[in-house]
Amino acid sequence: MIFYVEDDSEIRNLILYTLKTSGFEAKGFSNALDFYHDLEMENVELIMLDIMLPEEDGLTILKKLKQDNRYKDIPVIMCTAKGSEYDKVTGFELGADDYLAKPFGMMEMVARIKALLRRSKQKEEIKILKNGSIEIDDIRHVIRNSGVNVDLTYKEYELLKLFLSNLEKAYTRDQLLELVWGMDFVGESRTIDVHVGTLRTKLGNEGKLIETVRGVGYKMRKADEKENIR
Repeated sequence: MIFYVEDDSEIRNLILYTLKTSGFEAKGFSNALDFYHDLEMENVELIMLDIMLPEEDGLTILKKLKQDNRYKDIPVIMCTAKGSEYDKVTGFELGADDYLAKPFGMMEMVARIKALLRRSKQKEEIKILKNGSIEIDDIRHVIRNSGVNVDLTYKEYELLKLFLSNLEKAYTRDQLLELVWGMDFVGESRTIDVHVGTLRTKLGNEGKLIETVRGVGYKMRKADEKENIR
């Protein structure tokens, strides 16, 4: 679903018609209030914002979106008749992903939307890490094991994310300390053993995927698709 906020009804109807005939689901809004209301109820993939809007302008809406964890990763295209460099720079600094200056061609608009949605999908796929029945949604900071949420501490989460991002790679305890705890950490390598132990426990049977590499440290084995870990 694409949301388009534009107070000029003729422009809004033209854009919506083009989007729908191009295969997209789209909704239009003339003001921020209606936009916010529907934003809470729809799965929005992309937002197009005009800058010059009544009551609350597009830059203010953009700023609010990027400060809200629920919506900050939704790609945003700014659309405006104003050609000032200041508006463009301000929009990009606030987190806008692209910019269309009116009047713009419909083919160019559709092409940019498709390109932005492709990049957004690729980014989202990178943020989902899986191994067997274990899954990390790094956008929402959620860990699931066989579909059930797992409650991890911050360091356990970072440790698991490192393992999932580098399956079959063995790490020494010193490497794990540096990568997860940081170079300034003052402590013993025993810290790693304790955290690996609690992480294995919280992952249940799937915890056996985190293996001890004798003489080295730890690694996460890649789950066999045919293997019934549970």
